[in-house]
Amino acid sequence: MAKLSDDALDQIFRTARSYNGYTDQPVSDEELHAIWEIMKFGPTSANLLPARIIWVKTDAAKEKLAGLVSAGNAGKVRSAPVTAIIGMDLEFYEQGHKLFPHDDVRPWFAGNDKSIADTAFRNSSLQGAYLIIAARAIGLDTGPMSGFDNDAVDAAFFAGTSYKSNFICTIGHGDASTIFDRLPRPDFAEFNKIA
Repeated sequence: MAKLSDDALDQIFRTARSYNGYTDQPVSDEELHAIWEIMKFGPTSANLLPARIIWVKTDAAKEKLAGLVSAGNAGKVRSAPVTAIIGMDLEFYEQGHKLFPHDDVRPWFAGNDKSIADTAFRNSSLQGAYLIIAARAIGLDTGPMSGFDNDAVDAAFFAGTSYKSNFICTIGHGDASTIFDRLPRPDFAEFNKIA
């Protein structure tokens, strides 16, 4: 596999930032589809892909979501072209016959609430990270955040489903005036050990 260029690594990681605000440039539905078409290839346990995403784009949906986030995040949701609600399907294993046809995964999870919750949370978090990387790869900026009422978001956006919210992430073309100075990142030796 070829090594990515320094420019690509900068765009995805080293100079990429988490934005608190965006320009007026819109994000198209085609760009949202492009994010999914990239992120869906990121690895998850047994390819079970538990993430379920609602792309909040209309003014009405933005207003509904803004009322369920912390005061500091409400303006970000209202002004962002899109906010993705990254959720997780607690019945993800029901898709196993299609997504992992090598084995019957249903018995691995059915009736095991802890395994379901752990697997759904861990893998939807991974998929949320893939979403951020994919958005950056196609030239968009992101602002991942918690700071919202999960139960209220679930009731407002996932009612009648087996889905629960994990985190939210604004998406758009970042306004550089809305970011903080780069925060510290430790050297390898400080947070790592090779055993």
